[in-house]
Amino acid sequence: MIDHLSVGVSDIDLARKFYDTLLESLGITLLAATDQLLAYGSGAIEFIAMLPYDGASPTGGNGTHIAFRATSPEAVDAFHQVALATGGICEGAPGPRAYPHAEVYAAYVRDPFGNKLEALSGGFAG
Repeated sequence: MIDHLSVGVSDIDLARKFYDTLLESLGITLLAATDQLLAYGSGAIEFIAMLPYDGASPTGGNGTHIAFRATSPEAVDAFHQVALATGGICEGAPGPRAYPHAEVYAAYVRDPFGNKLEALSGGFAG
């Protein structure tokens, strides 16, 4: 059900020093890195440390989202439509996205409480 989790950080270099060592102790490795994010996992990306998209300071919620695996682009579209119909706010319309590991079809919403959620289809390893 869940594809990956992400947390906001304020310094990618410091985050890499911390998370490379910490996660390596669990057998989790760095799978992709950019100047904006670090992506870790065991064969597939499961955890991301990233600079908040809006450029503001990271907090417990800023830069954090929960991603749900969808079976098709149509399921992503339905996720987005249902979220908007039930009080959610669009944070990124459904469409293709070039992630560090693959091209995916994704949509982003905030629930009525401000939590950022994503549904994505495609680009899965394993």
